Amino acid sequence: MLAEVETFENYLKSERGMSGHTLFAYRNDLNSLVYFLQKDIDKVSSWTDVTEQNIREFITDLGERGYAAATRSRKIASAKSFFKFMKEEQIIEKNPLSDVRQPRASQSIPKVLSVEDVDRLLETVSTTTTIEECRDRAMVELMYATGIRVSELVGLNIRDVDLDALTVRTIGKGSKERVIPIYDSAAQSIGDYITHSRPTILRNAMQHDEEAIFLNRRGGRITRQAFWIRLNKLAVRAEISTKVTPHMLRHSFATHLLHGGASLRHVQELLGHSSIATTQIYTHLTSDHIRSEYAKAHPRA
Repeated sequence: MLAEVETFENYLKSERGMSGHTLFAYRNDLNSLVYFLQKDIDKVSSWTDVTEQNIREFITDLGERGYAAATRSRKIASAKSFFKFMKEEQIIEKNPLSDVRQPRASQSIPKVLSVEDVDRLLETVSTTTTIEECRDRAMVELMYATGIRVSELVGLNIRDVDLDALTVRTIGKGSKERVIPIYDSAAQSIGDYITHSRPTILRNAMQHDEEAIFLNRRGGRITRQAFWIRLNKLAVRAEISTKVTPHMLRHSFATHLLHGGASLRHVQELLGHSSIATTQIYTHLTSDHIRSEYAKAHPRA
């Protein structure tokens, strides 16, 4: 049964252009289904044997094991895509999920930093004394300037940044390219890092990644996990009470743009969302802002 999962994964990679992170999520979701079918269901040795009842038992099992609604919904969505693929490829004759409704996931409101918190974070990271801190400053500035995903941030190459045009080119989900403007101070931070710190890292390192912009101390491309750790330390130094994640910078970018009057469609394009419905979650946050401003401004409020 794992052979079909691997075939599906190759399809997602070669024809759908999905990232390694997305492929890992699909693999994890489908492997958990395979494990359930082979360990907890009798006589299921191939996908042709899977029934609608098996799938319903899998959903029940996920709930009993304490998985959140969002996780259950994602796992069933992965299974739906997988079985649809197998039906189209004629690996199976009947799709056992055709009549199974996906568990509804409650939409959580993204956590964002206030403008004051972002200012404090950027002020803290601006007091650079080491080459790594100079790199961190450029990464934080760039992430808040563009709202790119952390995977896109660490995946950037030198050729992707045009400091003269003040733009960054990135390849997002589904191999979709977008070009995003950056503000002057972000360009300055990146320029300082590229001119001074990055060459020093390369000179002192054993390995040399000549393409990647953001390098670790060994000269290789910095990882998402490493940036996450560095960002948390910066947040502590900035005395920000909440735990700061890279994705919070992306959420803050979108929310602050909408607060400033940017259109939802414009923010959708900058974030690289394929559907505007995904971007609309930020309108919940801006509605709170509008109500607050209304209460301050209206004489009868």
